[in-house]
Formats: sequence, structure tokens, C-alpha cells
Amino acid sequence: MRRGILGGTFDPIHTGHLILAQEVLWQLGLDQLWFVPTGLPWMKRDEPITEGVHRKAMVELAIKDNNAFFLSTSELERPGETYTVDTLEEMRSGDMADDELLFVMGADTLHTLHLWKKPKRILELARIIVALRPGYGPINLDALLAVDPTASERIMTVQMPLIEISGKELRRRATRGESIKYLVPDQVANYIDEHSLYR
Repeated sequence: MRRGILGGTFDPIHTGHLILAQEVLWQLGLDQLWFVPTGLPWMKRDEPITEGVHRKAMVELAIKDNNAFFLSTSELERPGETYTVDTLEEMRSGDMADDELLFVMGADTLHTLHLWKKPKRILELARIIVALRPGYGPINLDALLAVDPTASERIMTVQMPLIEISGKELRRRATRGESIKYLVPDQVANYIDEHSLYR
């Protein structure tokens, strides 16, 4: 089975995440796409993050109508700071041991991958799928190749529609009581309102 893995804080999950997930699923012919909300992301340790129970609930609401979308709560349940390599190791030791795993990220994230915990092991555990926005030039792999000279063999790119939505902007709009309709699924917008998130 070919499974895509899309990690993120999902604070909140928005339309851009869903379009990215569907495009990767369709373009690469994946069987499933797994959303993995981060627990305590080490790269954002100094930033406030909404409680995991709310981020999990919003992902569940956003993906419930797509039979190919699934939720993994492994990072939310794991104590301490969250590292992608630990998540992939856990997946590889469970039901996904024999599957092809494709870890999805944006080009900006790829440029920091060499700084992550055990980047070489990440490349061994999963193929990296890099989502490119229209007009984005060739990706620079120099830093990653210094860590693993064979890195380019484990990286694929896919072209994405230009959807400029950020969690930071959505949180700002929600804080000010501005509309986020169509930027997030209706169920997510209702959840944010009902639980007074970002207020």
C-alpha cells in the first residue's frame, strides 16, 4: 500500500492543507493520506500552540467526508518534543511496516530538513514528496546532500495550485472576529466559534 504522511500543527487545519493532501493523493496514485498533528514541535517550542484535543477535533471534522484521508494521533499521544523520525519509526514498526511511505512537505520545509533529528534516517524510512507552488524554481539540495549523498534519489516533487493560506493569518483573523469562511471547512469554522479558539 502507498500511504502519504502529512504532518503539521494544523492550528487550525485549513483549505490549503486539504487541497495539498488531495493533489498528492491524486497525482501520485496513493491509497491513503494520513494527517499527523504534531504534539510538541521542537521547531516551535517558543510559540503558543492550541491544545492537541482541539487540533485533533478540527482535523477529524475536516477529513471526515474523504474516505482516503486518515488521522494519526501518535504525536499527540507521545510525551515530550515531537520528532518526525520517531513518528516514522513507529509507523514502520506497526501496521505500515511493509508499505511505501511518502512524507509530504513544502519546498521551504525541505530546506530545513538537514537540521532535523536524524535526517538521513528519515530519508531511509520514507520518500520525501515536495509540493512546489507555481513558478517555484528548482529546489536546492546542497545542504541535504551533505548529510546524505543519495538524498536526491529519495525526493520527488509535485506541482500544486497557488493557495496562499496560513495558520498564522487565520488565527489573527479569528482573534479579531474577522471571517474565515471558505478558508477553513465550515465544520472547522463552527468548531473554532463554539470553543472560542484564538480569542
